[in-house]
Amino acid sequence: MSNLQLRVISSIVLIVAVLSVTWFGGAAFRILCAAIAGAMFYEWCAMSRKPGSARHQWVAAALLAVVLLALVLGYSAASVLVLLVLSALASLLGGRIGGQEFWASAGLAYAGLSGLSLAFLRDGDQAGLLAILFLFAVVWATDSCAYFVGRSLGGPKLAPSISPGKTQSGALGGALGGVLAGMALAAFAGLGNLPMLAVVAFLLSVVSQIGDLFESWVKRRHGVKDSGNLIPGHGGVMDRVDGLVAAAFALYAIGGLLGSADKPAQALFAI
Repeated sequence: MSNLQLRVISSIVLIVAVLSVTWFGGAAFRILCAAIAGAMFYEWCAMSRKPGSARHQWVAAALLAVVLLALVLGYSAASVLVLLVLSALASLLGGRIGGQEFWASAGLAYAGLSGLSLAFLRDGDQAGLLAILFLFAVVWATDSCAYFVGRSLGGPKLAPSISPGKTQSGALGGALGGVLAGMALAAFAGLGNLPMLAVVAFLLSVVSQIGDLFESWVKRRHGVKDSGNLIPGHGGVMDRVDGLVAAAFALYAIGGLLGSADKPAQALFAI
């Protein structure tokens, strides 16, 4: 089986599985979010591991496990966020005392925020379902359009020192594709605040591309090509969700500022 065939099959299986769990929401989706966060942290630690850092990483992993357990059990957003902040600070302090770098603590915060944002965006109502589908549409369209437009038009590089393959034309094409996909889903769902959602879609597209560049920087910083090999033909989990989790946090922050931390989707996606 060729690598392309393996990538296509893996993509189909992942999309069907993720959309199915997204549809049901509730505890099943929270477990998925916790699993994504745990896999991200595992890959982050594997990339940044140095001699003598294993113990600090295990402590950070235990702290993250407590945060993710609270998330799965359905604690409030404020409770999970406070627990995450305290865990990250405890990990950072322990690392400083032990002479360790900040990478494990940063990974704890990064993975924890990613899981929290996705879980509370979905919640259990129709607005949450629309929020996640909107997020998927924008991010997936951004990735696809950026790839095809960049390959077709080429031109100046977007950030050659971080990710040599990305172009400015691809970034613009990705943003346009993300906005169009988001608007198509919003119109199909019957949402009325289309101008605001167009702005939100543009912001999410830009943030998702920044998230992609951030992960590329982390990999380059540690001299690795892929974050891992958990997904056949695709590399690691972080390779697939880097832009998604960045955009999820942005959407969660927007919804939380306009509405509530526990039900951020209600502010933008309630019909």
